[in-house]
Amino acid sequence: MLKIDIISLFPEAFFGPFDSSIVKRARESEIVEINVVNLRDFTEDKHRRVDATPYGGGPGMVLKPEPIFKAVESLKTADSTVILMTPTGTPFKQSVAQELTSEKHLIFICGHYEGVDERVRMALVDREISIGDFILSSGNLAAMVISDAVIRLLPGALGSDASSVDESFSDGLLEYPQYTRPVDFNGMAVPEVLLSGNHKNIEKWRKQKAVELTQQRRPDLIKGN
Repeated sequence: MLKIDIISLFPEAFFGPFDSSIVKRARESEIVEINVVNLRDFTEDKHRRVDATPYGGGPGMVLKPEPIFKAVESLKTADSTVILMTPTGTPFKQSVAQELTSEKHLIFICGHYEGVDERVRMALVDREISIGDFILSSGNLAAMVISDAVIRLLPGALGSDASSVDESFSDGLLEYPQYTRPVDFNGMAVPEVLLSGNHKNIEKWRKQKAVELTQQRRPDLIKGN
């Protein structure tokens, strides 16, 4: 079973997303265990302060190292991988999600405000990950995204483990178009090949459409292969 601990200033933000759909079923089936830890529980002053102004000046506040160190040290074991959610991290991809499924324990540090004290990155963090070239209010949503992407790849998390094999990015391409009933909807018909029952031709069509779609929308994926 994969264990995930998330260190956040706002643990309540995770209640809904982790209590529904695939993640909920994976938790109930004991495929994954998820715990969200409140960073303020590791402060020692009466105001439970976790941030301070940055040395050198500048706008905003920076998360202090002491509570983060205490939080990580209270959770970390020999099997832990500590991940910092940061826009300066390595871009998150399906291949990274697949890599993380081999871990036994993930600890996510969710930054906030202007980020975390650099000494956190230097001394505590094993991996730094970004989910895109944009800025969020905190690392909460990023931790949710990565957790979801990893959990659905765990054996037994989906109704069929084959469901994750043909998805976009699983083979370096975007997924081919999908159709279901009815055969004709508002004059738009399902391609004949999908109704033929000829699995060889269907596989060939799907591969062709996946390549075409990737060339149109994400040519960078083709060049990367």
